[in-house]
Amino acid sequence: MITSTTNSRVKYVRRLQADRRFREREGAFVVEGDRWVADVLDAGMEPTELFVAESWNYKALVGRISPLFASDAVMTHMSDVETPPGILAVVPMPRLALPPQPTLLLILDRITTPGNLGTLLRTAAAAGVDGVILTPGCVDAFNPKVVRGGMGAQLRLPVASLNWRHIAEVTENLAVWSAAADGVQAYTAVDWRQPSALIVGNEAHGVGKSAEALMTDSVSIPMAGATESLNAAMAGAIILFEAARQRRFAN
Repeated sequence: MITSTTNSRVKYVRRLQADRRFREREGAFVVEGDRWVADVLDAGMEPTELFVAESWNYKALVGRISPLFASDAVMTHMSDVETPPGILAVVPMPRLALPPQPTLLLILDRITTPGNLGTLLRTAAAAGVDGVILTPGCVDAFNPKVVRGGMGAQLRLPVASLNWRHIAEVTENLAVWSAAADGVQAYTAVDWRQPSALIVGNEAHGVGKSAEALMTDSVSIPMAGATESLNAAMAGAIILFEAARQRRFAN
């Protein structure tokens, strides 16, 4: 039973939770909750550490991996949520490669809000996107809040952090559309059955100049009344599911 917050394993988890560079260096991140841990195991991944609170019923996972027991106080110390779920695992970052000939990519340009990025990853996975590209300036995909918002998307969806030179190479044969409040075309007028990429930009500043250099054109979501724009996650979801609808009925 781990009872001290100064335990080296506990300190390691805390640093993974708090430090992006440390996560990247270690190639590991933290998941919390029985659903997330079950998703990790179902994906064929093996946690390097599994912590279970003394008060938590862990029997459903017995036989799959041996847990380390920790006091409730230690679990609270390691957790990134207000109400710790009682189970926490350290997991290797998945290394899923973008397909060589993608037909639908989501490019996120300087998305800095973890909740938005998590929702966009979850949406991309649900809409059948081939992969997600994070541009310089994005919050990382394994930030604890992004992990919670992604609901397992990081395990199933290729997510690559690339510079703009590499993004240009990946999208060379794609039509590249950016979401914009004043976009030239309605999002429903685009033929998303063609190999395409959608760029969703920062809510405050939109897409940057590097993104504009790649664009085929911009798309907008027509809205009623005085509403000027939607948040990045909502706009991305609406457009991606229009693309999914068109692609589904094309088959």
